[in-house]
Amino acid sequence: MEAVNVYAARILEKQEYFKPGHRACQGCAEALAVRLVAKALGRNVIVASATGCMEIISSPLPFTNWDVPWIHVAFENAAAVLSGAEAAYKALARKGRIRNRGTVFLGMGGDGATTDIGFQALSGAFERGHDFLYVCYDNEAYMNTGIQRSSSTPFGASTTTSPAGKKIPGQVTWKKNMAEIAVAHNVPYVATACASYPFDLMEKVQKAARTPGPAYVHILSVCPTGWRVPPSKAIWIGRLAVETGVFPLFEVVDGRYRITVEVPELRPVEEYLRPQGRFRHLTPEITAQIQERVNFEYRKLVAKTQFTF
Repeated sequence: MEAVNVYAARILEKQEYFKPGHRACQGCAEALAVRLVAKALGRNVIVASATGCMEIISSPLPFTNWDVPWIHVAFENAAAVLSGAEAAYKALARKGRIRNRGTVFLGMGGDGATTDIGFQALSGAFERGHDFLYVCYDNEAYMNTGIQRSSSTPFGASTTTSPAGKKIPGQVTWKKNMAEIAVAHNVPYVATACASYPFDLMEKVQKAARTPGPAYVHILSVCPTGWRVPPSKAIWIGRLAVETGVFPLFEVVDGRYRITVEVPELRPVEEYLRPQGRFRHLTPEITAQIQERVNFEYRKLVAKTQFTF
């Protein structure tokens, strides 16, 4: 169970800035994650949102579910647009044209818009040191356009462009570790999160927003449609991802690693794979291969948390 501390209880307010009534699929954990991020940041925020599921379901002209300034941008340039907005805001404040209210600049996109199409703009924004927060809502494929594989699709998953067959068992490459790529840019705050652990998620988002310079939060967002699980099981699947070590929850502050949701003993990865239709074709041999990789990556993470400067 996730510990509910005094700090976490304090950040949970009643006001909603990502309003109900959107058109997300039933059980969409990505929409829940967006709601939690918006709730954690409050009203003083400007959002640049890449094309994707969350743009489609929240902004059907002439309606919107956003109660804060929100900019729809192209698939590839959320970080670039946000960089420009942040730079313009600082310039206007420096010239006395506006008062600096400590506005948070939030960029957001799915794994396609982040790990693939928008990676160049995000890498450049990290390198230039813009004071902004970028959140990736990772549902592990291009769900909005028909469940095509992305570089964030896990090994073995069946998608419409990496279908499982007799010779090729779905996706044949391993999931890109975007959090570690952000760390490699010397970003001062990097974290992973999941809507199945809401207080952990909101606390990390607030920490990221308070951190001077670039910050990156990678949120696993269960997609019942693309993952082929019942809508009522989305939160359960997210917890299994953490409890099996498939998606550990950690943060990296100025290069120092800390696991934020401890798992005393990892559950078998098969418990996470078995309920999902996208993995139903996996053989015991491939499952064992995935288990070996998960164990290896988790040991590496634990070793990083034990390193001291």
